[in-house]
Amino acid sequence: MTSALLQNKEVQFCFENMNGSCYKTSWPSGIRITLYVLLSLLTLLTLGGNLMVIIAIAYFKQLHSPTNLLIASLACADFCLGLAVLPFSSVRSVETCWYFGEIFCRFHSCLDASFCYSSILHLCFISIDRYVAVTDPLIYPIKFTVPVAGMFIATAWILSLLYSFGVIFTGANDKGIQDLVNALSCAGSCQLVVKKTWVVVSSLLFFLPCLTMITLYCRIFTVVKQQARMIEIMNNIQSSDNYSDRVGKRERKAAKTLGIAVITFLTFWSPFFITVIMDAFLDFLTPPLVFDIMAWLAYSNSAMNPLIYSLFYPWFRKAMKVIVSCKIFRLDCSTMNLFPE
Repeated sequence: MTSALLQNKEVQFCFENMNGSCYKTSWPSGIRITLYVLLSLLTLLTLGGNLMVIIAIAYFKQLHSPTNLLIASLACADFCLGLAVLPFSSVRSVETCWYFGEIFCRFHSCLDASFCYSSILHLCFISIDRYVAVTDPLIYPIKFTVPVAGMFIATAWILSLLYSFGVIFTGANDKGIQDLVNALSCAGSCQLVVKKTWVVVSSLLFFLPCLTMITLYCRIFTVVKQQARMIEIMNNIQSSDNYSDRVGKRERKAAKTLGIAVITFLTFWSPFFITVIMDAFLDFLTPPLVFDIMAWLAYSNSAMNPLIYSLFYPWFRKAMKVIVSCKIFRLDCSTMNLFPE
């Protein structure tokens, strides 16, 4: 009798008075508080850092370049992830239950996927932008204008939203595997089951742009090395520090910095997509805790880009100081010079 009572005490459900409720993992209070604090800090870092990037590029006229517009739009995707996805994912991860309803579960999953694909497409377009800027700087100002950047931004957002909502919200992701979906479903769960066909398509939409970026950045770094050798030779012949040299150095440094952002993205997101592929072909046997860890590793990438910019971009550090000190309320502040002389 005593053991039966103890067993009943240990077993908890997401919805105690509902039949077919999911089991709930009850963490000790210390672990729950620690998890909430850590996930809240990550969410706030994602929101604050990306908001700084958006404000800086939108406010300072010197930053209104095609590349920076793409960076601002990328920051919007990461900011939206922190605003619309991470708070609900935090509750699900800590409580091990979904309390926000089945319809919002699908909507939440759609937004999650949309912001991920939007980020990868933005990074892919940025790599194309950097490739032309470094390899053919003379035609770059003609080819990559603000309207072209706007077209890239619209393409990234429209494609990612159409694909995510078209597959997930319509239920196309689980058609043909209803028996498996019913077997895995319970009240309080928000587990997205995607049949193998869509898993392959989704993975290709991640890995093909990644392969494109890796190829382009390998080419960029080869050209950067060649240009560095040429500059060294020219400087040995005669002292040269004209405007075109400074612009060339700035473009190459931007390519390196954004290359680091791409490598970071691949490092944080690849484990998640590999886990998704393996899970689909292993009949969805991956433990929820493993999925949670992979998902939060991927989410962490959204907080990384502002940190990368602050480390490698002097203009971003200068813009941050101006914003934090509230100097942006000065009328002439938007035209100030952010680049080192």
